Amino acid sequence: MSPHATGRRRVHRLVAGGAPLAVIAALVAAGPAAGSGGKHAGEAHVVRTATLGDIPLAAFSNALLPGSVADDRGVDLGGIGSDLYPADRKGEFWTVTDRGPNGQIKVDGKKRRTFPVPGFDPAIVKVRVAAGAVKVLEAIPITTASGKAVTGLSNQEGRDEAPYTYDARSPLTYNPNGLDTEGIVRAADGSFWLADEYGPSLVHVSARGTVLTRYVPEGLGLTGTDYRVVETLPSVLLHRKINRGFEGLAQLPGGDLVMAVQSPLSLPDADAGEASRTTRLLRFSPKRKAVTAEYAYRFDPVNVVDPGEDDTSELKISSVVAVGGNRLLVEERTDKAARLHLVRLERSANILGSRWDDDTTSPSLEQLGDPAASGVPVLSKRLVVDLGTVAGVPEKIEGIARVDHATLALINDNDFGMTDGANAFDAQGRLVDSGVETSVIHVRLPHGI
Repeated sequence: MSPHATGRRRVHRLVAGGAPLAVIAALVAAGPAAGSGGKHAGEAHVVRTATLGDIPLAAFSNALLPGSVADDRGVDLGGIGSDLYPADRKGEFWTVTDRGPNGQIKVDGKKRRTFPVPGFDPAIVKVRVAAGAVKVLEAIPITTASGKAVTGLSNQEGRDEAPYTYDARSPLTYNPNGLDTEGIVRAADGSFWLADEYGPSLVHVSARGTVLTRYVPEGLGLTGTDYRVVETLPSVLLHRKINRGFEGLAQLPGGDLVMAVQSPLSLPDADAGEASRTTRLLRFSPKRKAVTAEYAYRFDPVNVVDPGEDDTSELKISSVVAVGGNRLLVEERTDKAARLHLVRLERSANILGSRWDDDTTSPSLEQLGDPAASGVPVLSKRLVVDLGTVAGVPEKIEGIARVDHATLALINDNDFGMTDGANAFDAQGRLVDSGVETSVIHVRLPHGI
């Protein structure tokens, strides 16, 4: 992606079928599709690769919410790889951006969270994958009850990272409406459910992107929002690690939702969470508007997931995909590797309301070296594919969709082309692009799921 506006492709604003949803049509360079490269009997392999072309972030954002972004600092649209959900037509998917371009710069020995484009509003983006290109068909801004941008800014002082300008020199204002969206599914009525890392929270939005309700942990005390907030999630989730709230979101055949806590809770403290390999999945009933089950999920050792990594705190769940009945594909990853496991949500594994939801329990679930030996019904799992061994799969896969019984679509998070550190922007305050593109990759599995 180009770090400057010069040479960028034009972005056109269209209105489809009279509906007041913004549709962004972008001209995208069609790279060659990656074929199977021959016979791959018994091996998972890439059968197709498509790439998103350069779309200036200001043009994209202002087509949705006029005047929302005055200066995109040379950043192109990216970050849509937070999740992937099949749309109605073959080759089309719903995706969602995260909170927008952000990074970290160390000042006086402490890291500060930067928001180079603070006016950016997270968006639901519909794409078509064809002829080597990812083409944006439609984009829906996520807005408050009064139609304002929710933004991606931090919510609560003292709980979330303080937001700063691109150079980490000037503080920005917290915004209780802000969302760090990381998971998406579409309900039968056309509305969307989103997973958010800040709360963590489960967010119900209308087909037009208006936040209807944000479900948060009991005791969060989030005030000042321009939409309805309901404290209905277990209070133990208040111990989520910063930037590691809900990431994966799946919709089971009956309509129930499953949210994955990206990393182990910091329970009883940050050190315990950093060292733990046990995280949690929660089942939510949209009909009852409540969590109905909770499950303990055990990561593989970090050097099994990623042979080049020895830091357990790098383990994350970024995607969960419903594959029929109560079965899920669960992605365990670091930033460089990922493995997919098949998991069945057994009733007998439900720990909701047990002592493991009591944050005074000692040792905590996260501190147990062998939860099963301590009587915790840990979900059983079976490895489906190690993506780190599949040629052509990029790093930082965050979204996965099931295309058919033997094909998966993957999407990476390119972080809007950003890197951390003081050199992320040049002397003129323009992005020094990482060169990482947003890609959708189709992978054929040797056995069906």
